[in-house]
Amino acid sequence: MKIGIDARMLGKGAGLARYVEQVLLQVVSRDSSNTYVLFVRDAETVRHVTHSMEHVPIEVVVVDIPWYTMKEQVLMRGVIKKAGVDMMHFPHWNVPYFCPVPYVVTIHDLTMFHFARREATTLGPVRYFLKDKAHRLLVKRVVKKAKHIITTSEFTKQDIHKMLGTPLTNMTTVYQATYNSLRLKNPGGQAESIVHGQESQEQHSWEDVLGRFGLDLPYALFVGQAYPHKNILGLLRAWKRFEDAFGTSDYKLVLVGKENIFWKRILSSPEMMACKNVVYTGFVDDEALSVLYEQASQFVFPSLYEGFGLPPLEAMAKGIPVVSSNRSCMPEILGEGALYVDPENDDQLAEAMYRVFSDEDVRADLVQRGKKEVKRYSWKKFGEETKRIYTLAG
Repeated sequence: MKIGIDARMLGKGAGLARYVEQVLLQVVSRDSSNTYVLFVRDAETVRHVTHSMEHVPIEVVVVDIPWYTMKEQVLMRGVIKKAGVDMMHFPHWNVPYFCPVPYVVTIHDLTMFHFARREATTLGPVRYFLKDKAHRLLVKRVVKKAKHIITTSEFTKQDIHKMLGTPLTNMTTVYQATYNSLRLKNPGGQAESIVHGQESQEQHSWEDVLGRFGLDLPYALFVGQAYPHKNILGLLRAWKRFEDAFGTSDYKLVLVGKENIFWKRILSSPEMMACKNVVYTGFVDDEALSVLYEQASQFVFPSLYEGFGLPPLEAMAKGIPVVSSNRSCMPEILGEGALYVDPENDDQLAEAMYRVFSDEDVRADLVQRGKKEVKRYSWKKFGEETKRIYTLAG
């Protein structure tokens, strides 16, 4: 079978880029029985990932077509048809409306159906309204026409069923795993991590990293995007309560995320201005980010909605206590490994953070339970289950 994979997001540094990367590493690299056609925007980026896959029949098609655009809808159909694939895997819902071949699609979440807010976009009101309606229409058609749907959690699977009426039998939950398991040792003993389609061998001591951002211990860590449903303003309100109630000259809150319009809004907000000990790092490379995780006293994740929630799972894998929202998929993914709070209860979140900072027994218990929960996830299993779905759909 000739299987096409829309890998245009590879190397773009977001969660979807990492997902695509793992599809290539865990599925394509282990399958010599099928031919794979990789649709990419940059041949060099995909070469970083596929350089050790000589045993796998791979064709690379460079397609400089941006996603979520009318150009994508008009041109991708012809590109796919010309490649002669028998089936496609789209790692997100941006499928051509008239896709010429059967396809499998991964639906990570239905955020747009639950948090369609003007503050979640940089578009004007009219353009946002039209684009939102178009995207919803496309998602509804995509799930209706898909040969099979991969979901990232049982929560998302049930959400799609309730919101869009998709039969549960046409969906399979395939869990991701943490990226800590991808850190390898090369023959020279130097740590190597393969992420974003690149190999990174730069090493940072924890003193260097903390010094770069003017940090000292202890601190609470948040890593992620700054979209409204991430509830960072709620986290800042809770941190202000924390400062007022417990006195935090010894504690800091560290926020990590690539600067964009959404982060700029957070940084200029009254909630941010009211806090004293909050540090925003901006973008952090993977090695330095690993240090920030490892030196954190706790990881806090107050999101109102998630389809999987990888950052707190990464923290648990590194032995960091986690304070998490009790919404959406978080209890499913983190199991008994987190201290759960109502993310809209500022006092409850502040008290939970103080408890983890101040109680060694609570921290130790969360660390042990977190490590146990992480063992439920495997990239090998991710690859096997995804390949099984290809076979089922083909």
